[in-house]
Amino acid sequence: MVKRTTNLVVALALMVAVCAYLAWGKPTNVVGLFVVSGMAVGSLYALGGIGLVVLYRATGVLNLSNGAIGALGVMFAWQLQQWDVPHVATWIVGILTTTALALIYGRLIAPGLAWRDPVVKAVATLGYALIILGMTAFLWEDDVRKFALPSDKIAYMILGMRVTLTRLIVILAAIGIVVAVWFYLSRTRTGLNMRALADNRDISALIGIPIVKTETIAWGISGLIAGFTGLMFGDLVRLEPFVITFMVIPAISAAICGQLKNLGVVLVAGICIGVIESLLTLHPFLKSVRPMAPFVIAILVLVWLQRGRMNYFAGN
Repeated sequence: MVKRTTNLVVALALMVAVCAYLAWGKPTNVVGLFVVSGMAVGSLYALGGIGLVVLYRATGVLNLSNGAIGALGVMFAWQLQQWDVPHVATWIVGILTTTALALIYGRLIAPGLAWRDPVVKAVATLGYALIILGMTAFLWEDDVRKFALPSDKIAYMILGMRVTLTRLIVILAAIGIVVAVWFYLSRTRTGLNMRALADNRDISALIGIPIVKTETIAWGISGLIAGFTGLMFGDLVRLEPFVITFMVIPAISAAICGQLKNLGVVLVAGICIGVIESLLTLHPFLKSVRPMAPFVIAILVLVWLQRGRMNYFAGN
C-alpha cells in the first residue's frame, strides 16, 4: 500500500514538474490563462474518467462509448435550443438522453456479455459508440455550431485573471462529484454492493447481492456523468460529435493513472493532463505533439506503476 501510494505521488509530481517546465519563462498572466483553461478541460477529462471508474468497479466494463453518448446528448440539447425550447429544459433532456442510452446498453446488451473477457466487453462498447456516432451523423450534417451556456457571460477576476463561471462550475463540479461518488461507494448499501461486485461477481451473486439492480444504477450514474460532461465539453471546447466522442481517450488516460479505482488520483490526473495539453500550446517545438499528450502520459504512468509486475490488470 505504501509503495503504491509512493508511486502515485511520484507520477503526479512528475506531471506537475512538466507543467512547471512548460510554463517556465512565460509571462505570468499568459500562463495563468492557459492554466485555468487547461484546468477546466482537464476537469472534463477527470469527469469522464470518474464515470469510467464507477462503471468499471461495478460491472467490469470499460465503457468506450461514453464520449459518443455525451455527444448525442449535447446535440439533442443544441437542437432543442434552435427550436426555442427553454435552456434548462434542453439541459435536462440532454442528460436524460445520455442516461437512457447508458441504461439501454446496461440492461439489454451488457448482461449477455457479463461472463466474457474484459477486452470483449470493451470492444462491444466501442461498437455501441460507432452506432451512436453514426446515428448522430445521420441526424445532423457536419457543420459549425455553437452551444453556449448563460454562465459564459458571467466572469470573476481571480488573481488578476478573468475566469468565466462555466469554467468554475466545471472545476467545482469535478471535485464535488468525486466527493459524492466516494461517499456513495463507501457509505451506502448500493455502493458497498458495487464494490463487492468489483471484487468477486460470483460470490456476490451467491450471497444475494441484486446484481441487475446494482449494475443498472452504475450504468445510470455513468450516463448522468456523460451527459453533464458532454454539455460542458460542447460549450468549453467544441460542439462537434466526432471530437466529443473521442474525449473518452484522455478520460481513459486519467482513469488509468488512477489504476481504475482511485477517484482522487483520477481527478488530479485529469486536471494535470488538461493543463499539460494547454501549456504545450506555448512551447515552440512541442505544440505539434499536443494531441498525443494524453496517450504519452498514460503510457508513462502505466509503465511506472507496473514496474516489477507481469500483468497490470491481472492482479498480483
